[in-house]
Order: sequence, then C-alpha cells, then structure tokens
Amino acid sequence: MSDLESEFSTPAELKKALHRLRIEHQDLSDAISALETLGRADQLQIRRLKRQKLYLKEHITQLEDQLTPDIIA
Repeated sequence: MSDLESEFSTPAELKKALHRLRIEHQDLSDAISALETLGRADQLQIRRLKRQKLYLKEHITQLEDQLTPDIIA
C-alpha cells in the first residue's frame, strides 16, 4: 500500500481531498495569471508558484488513479 493509499481510509475522504487540491490548483493558476498580468512580477516567485502547481497536479493525478479502477481489456 502506498503512502497515498494509506492517507485516506474511504473513497469519500479521497474525493474530499481531491476537491480541495483542485481548488488549490485553480487558486495557484489565478495567482500566477494575476502576477503575470502585472508585468513587473517577480519571476522567481512565479517559478515557485508554477512548481507548486505542478506538484499539486501530480498529486491530483495520483489520487484520481486511486479512484479509477484498473480495467483489464
């Protein structure tokens, strides 16, 4: 059992965490867009936010994989 699988005991908890991560991911997208729109944004800060957004996306994908049953064709 992976760390992610042991983190959530029920599918409902998994879905709740997934929803929270999706909201956080969208918030980061909005923040990055706002900083880029300013034109004078700190590029280091933008890179850090993008890295954090990518980490969240990877975590979201892992959780989605747990919710989707493996189908053997």
